[in-house]
Amino acid sequence: MHLLIPFASALSEASTHTLRDLSLPNLARLLAEASPGEIVGSDEYSLTPPHERALADAWGWHGSDGALPFAAHAAALDGIATGEQAWGLLTPVHWHVGREHISLADPGELKLSEEDSRRFLDAIRFLFESEGWTLTYGASTRWYAAHESLHGLPCASIDRVIGRNVDLWLASHPQARLVRRLQNEVQMLLYTHALNDEREARGELPLNSFWLSGCGRAQPVTPHAGLHVDTSLRAPLLAEDWVGWAEAWRTLDAGPIAELLAASPGTGELALTLCGERRAQRFERRPRSAWQRLAGGWRSVAPHTILEAL
Repeated sequence: MHLLIPFASALSEASTHTLRDLSLPNLARLLAEASPGEIVGSDEYSLTPPHERALADAWGWHGSDGALPFAAHAAALDGIATGEQAWGLLTPVHWHVGREHISLADPGELKLSEEDSRRFLDAIRFLFESEGWTLTYGASTRWYAAHESLHGLPCASIDRVIGRNVDLWLASHPQARLVRRLQNEVQMLLYTHALNDEREARGELPLNSFWLSGCGRAQPVTPHAGLHVDTSLRAPLLAEDWVGWAEAWRTLDAGPIAELLAASPGTGELALTLCGERRAQRFERRPRSAWQRLAGGWRSVAPHTILEAL
């Protein structure tokens, strides 16, 4: 069993205060018994967040920052034949124009139905197809694009951008010039589009742009029995709902983490990977001698000290 937990911490005072006031007894005991392992990631400005890098490493993928083929992988799961083409994930989004900057709202806030999503995709399709791109529907918040220029194109994960200034994360790579132009054209097309008039009349956010991420050609996934990615901390952290995030942490501690703690180290790999904004660190439980078990009983680890360093 290998439990990977994204959004385990954040670089904010609210996150720090929440963690220091949070009781996570099972995590504390697990960290006391486990051996610290590999650390991946660099800083909070990397295009690929630590949880995506850790997952890509577990799957045996290779690729530079922001150029890991999560789009092709997701497209295959959505039943799309990806072949040898380079794919990118197009997430339909709402860009909120503020007085000082433009921020990207959580795509879930659009509450897009399949019908609306398909209508919007059909409305912008000609802009991409005129440039030789192929657009394919995957789900209401997952559109896919195939084009040779997407191979090796570094893009920021949407998990980096939600709730933040988009200017900090827009692709500046020479290959991204066409993407920037398409973004501008999509924004102009949708600004006064009847589909958005309908949405605003219903009190819904307008869909006014897209975010491109996860570009590249599909890579095989190395079988990894027992790997589980728990995303329950994602939504409350991105929404800065610290009460909800704390409750999600308590549920994690009483559930999946307690199960990992209860498993016998002799049954195979038992690992925990905690992922913050800058780094992800792996912790491993292995069979221990009687002396190690006795010594471990006196060892104390405060989870917040580990989490705040990520």
